[in-house]
Amino acid sequence: MKPKILVVDIETSPIEAYVWGLYDQNVSLNQIQKDWRIISWAAKWLDEKNVMQYDLSGGLDEADILCKLWWLFNEADIVIGQNSKQFDVKKINARFIQHGMKPPSSFQQIDTKLLAKKHFGFTSNSLEYMSDKLCKKYKKLKHKKFPGMELWTECLKGNKKAWKAMAEYNIFDVLATEELYKKLAPWGVGINFNVYYGDEDARCTCGSEDFRKNGYAYSATGKFQRYYCKKCGAELKSRQNLIKNKKLLTTVKR
Repeated sequence: MKPKILVVDIETSPIEAYVWGLYDQNVSLNQIQKDWRIISWAAKWLDEKNVMQYDLSGGLDEADILCKLWWLFNEADIVIGQNSKQFDVKKINARFIQHGMKPPSSFQQIDTKLLAKKHFGFTSNSLEYMSDKLCKKYKKLKHKKFPGMELWTECLKGNKKAWKAMAEYNIFDVLATEELYKKLAPWGVGINFNVYYGDEDARCTCGSEDFRKNGYAYSATGKFQRYYCKKCGAELKSRQNLIKNKKLLTTVKR
């Protein structure tokens, strides 16, 4: 059975607080008038067409929409997001526990921002920049009808057009993240997808089983057959050590 991979993105409300000026503000807890919360989320299973999206516009409260997201997290083997390790997943967990929800089943994470930082030197690792440069079908939206902070403030006022724009913005973040992930994944995601299938077949992160030999990979103690995925270009290597001599000497690092 292939892994269940969930692509997710959330939108939160701002913290509302009393402040004394525009710059260099150190806001204390007793200045906060209203704390942040999750006001919208979108998610989809990798390679499936349907995008799920829920927000607070239809009379639902945060607990209602988070309950639906909890079940997706509980089902997922892997969660993908842009800056999701630092932001989305931690924010979601914070609201889960505040609403008295138990931890969902454990899952691995793939953060497209961290993949970009690890393998590339882009001018920016933001979703806006990378989707513009790398994605052909889906790019991060700019919500021109409600520019900048206005989209959030109008949603909180109950503006139906703003909520519709928020939903579209949220959905496109998920679609752009999925497309971006597929661009970055051949460079390495750090997860062995083969362990999820429970059989002897070798598969790439893209799901392909079509490889060709591509020389050898070497380590300090071994030589391994290297392969090239014909679909996405990712590199894979066999676990079988082709060097049989167990008496090989290794160079001592000084």
